[in-house]
Amino acid sequence: MHAVIAGGGSAGHIEPALAFADALRRRDPDVGITALGTVRGLDTRLIPARGYDLELIPPVPIPRRPGPDLLRVPGRLRRAVSAAADVLRDRRADVLVGFGGFVSGPAYLAARRLGVPIVVHEANPRPGWANRLGARLTPYVATTFPDTPIAHGRHLGLPIRRAIATLDRAARRDEARAAFGLAAGMPTLLVTGGSQGARRLNEAASGAAAHLRASGVQVLHATGTGHTVTVEEVPGAPAYVVVPYLDRMELAYAAADLVLCRAGANTVVEVTAVGLPAAYVPLPIGNGEQAMIAGPVVAAGGGLMVEDAGCTPDWVRSTLTPLLTDPARLAAMGAAAASSGRRDADERLVDLVLEAVRGRSR
Repeated sequence: MHAVIAGGGSAGHIEPALAFADALRRRDPDVGITALGTVRGLDTRLIPARGYDLELIPPVPIPRRPGPDLLRVPGRLRRAVSAAADVLRDRRADVLVGFGGFVSGPAYLAARRLGVPIVVHEANPRPGWANRLGARLTPYVATTFPDTPIAHGRHLGLPIRRAIATLDRAARRDEARAAFGLAAGMPTLLVTGGSQGARRLNEAASGAAAHLRASGVQVLHATGTGHTVTVEEVPGAPAYVVVPYLDRMELAYAAADLVLCRAGANTVVEVTAVGLPAAYVPLPIGNGEQAMIAGPVVAAGGGLMVEDAGCTPDWVRSTLTPLLTDPARLAAMGAAAASSGRRDADERLVDLVLEAVRGRSR
């Protein structure tokens, strides 16, 4: 069996695709897997690093406004579909699994042309154009959230890395804190705005550093590769550890009692899967999707939510510090977060893909 996966562009598309690929390889170590990507996103960095073959096709960005670029879309699309079809033929693909983004649209059309079964996974509550297209071409459609408005959708959850899906936070807490130079028995705040960071979160947490320390709270702060913060070291005070990026996110989750973060699908799914209470700060731009993603978790008691403009040092001092120093409330929030999470979406998606492959052979 050979599977071609299309999830290129952003980490939000690539990471679930790679988590699925890992699960498929666990199920069948002899399976062939090829990833489609473009040079425009993170594909060339993330996919080969995980040990998967990568084939590049031309990107097909869709302009948001009418103009000369819109006239170029049909030609770009034809070239991308042709390139994707070449890969599907060369690999003798048994199935195409798409996760949205620039790559998936042309890949869906190429697979339809060649009669290759299509499986679609939609990560967000509001599907993008590529997955809306793909869902019209196949009955095999998986969603992360139960009410996603997409044809043929089945609520399976979002595939996440095995190291996170199997994490026992309590069992690894001491190991994780030692790995980051944190104390074993002290309340710990994790701050992360994702791989690119978030200035608002960086400023709010670092601006409240003195108060957090005075309250006996230590901090692990991932600023993002494009940002820096400066927090003065204070001998004998609780640690405030600043790093640009976290390669071992499972250890960061294990170290933390609470996370201050954005509310993208990957973040919310990972945090709830491991039962970690969160203070969510949805992006203030776009269609409000991040607030939709975190809303059910907050309603269940597994987290807090604050608007971007309200995430300030004063808010950290008045809201997060009391929470971090209340173990009983943190435990209750952690249990509520875990009740909202799902750890087995990767295996459930493998089942759906195998169903699609078997359907072709009938």
